[in-house]
Amino acid sequence: MFKKITFVLGLVLALSACSSGGDNGGGKSGAMDTASAEKTYKQNCASCHGNNLEGGTGPALKEVGKEHNKAEILKQIKKGGGGMPAELIQGKDAENVARWLSKKK
Repeated sequence: MFKKITFVLGLVLALSACSSGGDNGGGKSGAMDTASAEKTYKQNCASCHGNNLEGGTGPALKEVGKEHNKAEILKQIKKGGGGMPAELIQGKDAENVARWLSKKK
């Protein structure tokens, strides 16, 4: 429970300072587009979580998939909280980034 709360608060704090410019071009429906996910991440998340997922203002995400599945990550992206703005990434881009991050183990 503590890890989950820490993750949510850290993610929220980290993304609160991130830019809101995003790429609306997602990949194929239901399929992960790694290049698109990486581009979206760099445009919206890297300023807080680091270009290499190493963390910064926000928590490191290098192994976020060990602790959180796609649904949990997507919920954090959509709902925000703890300093992280809600819906910084939306729609298929959010799904794609959540899927991509869930593979980081």
